[in-house]
Amino acid sequence: MAAARAALARAKSFSSSISSLTSPVKPAQLISRRGLSGGGGDPHGPPKINCWSDPMSPSQWKEEHFVIVSLTGWGLVFYGAYKGFTGGKKEKKEEVLAGST
Repeated sequence: MAAARAALARAKSFSSSISSLTSPVKPAQLISRRGLSGGGGDPHGPPKINCWSDPMSPSQWKEEHFVIVSLTGWGLVFYGAYKGFTGGKKEKKEEVLAGST
């Protein structure tokens, strides 16, 4: 008798889990909740600003602006060094002597 009740309880819980999978989803359940990703990072620190608002104090910039400006600066340094060491693009000129055939 106890085994029958246990089997019936398992079947009932299985059928309720199947019915919950096939039930329509409410729109409120589709909205993702991002609990720890609130804007601002450090709520007690000073607010971060755009890099063009105060270009001379990178410690106050937003993190993504700092990354973009830093990578652009390093790219310019490497490109300038490459052009400086390779001498840039040189054009080959062939001189044609007038009168020689």
